[in-house]
Amino acid sequence: MNDYDDMKDLTRPHYDDLPPMPLSDRAAQFSPFAALVGYDDAVAETERITDDRREMMEDEISILNDKFRNLEDNVEARPEVRVTFYVQDRHKAGGSYITKEGRIRLIDHYNNELVFTDGDKVPVADVYDIVML
Repeated sequence: MNDYDDMKDLTRPHYDDLPPMPLSDRAAQFSPFAALVGYDDAVAETERITDDRREMMEDEISILNDKFRNLEDNVEARPEVRVTFYVQDRHKAGGSYITKEGRIRLIDHYNNELVFTDGDKVPVADVYDIVML
């Protein structure tokens, strides 16, 4: 005789005030337990690589200044440009270089920003390169 012979043929109990649990919720009961909440996120954040801001040489700064002057001379025509600029990471040291393409609406000298026609703004101090398209 098997230990469970007396129970094998019994049906599961049903309660009028408690509906059966959906299968998706039943499966969640057996999912792995995360003893350290947020640990996986912290590890992923540590693994994420950031770039250091590149220090520009004098000749690179001179070339970039020429590109800014050319852009300022043609800003009335709302030229299409590709701007590469540095964005500081909010969570850790370093950041990343981002490239944005679009039309320049104006150069805001008061806030020292390039303003695109879609409303995006790029601080002039963070610009690494400008290419007129």
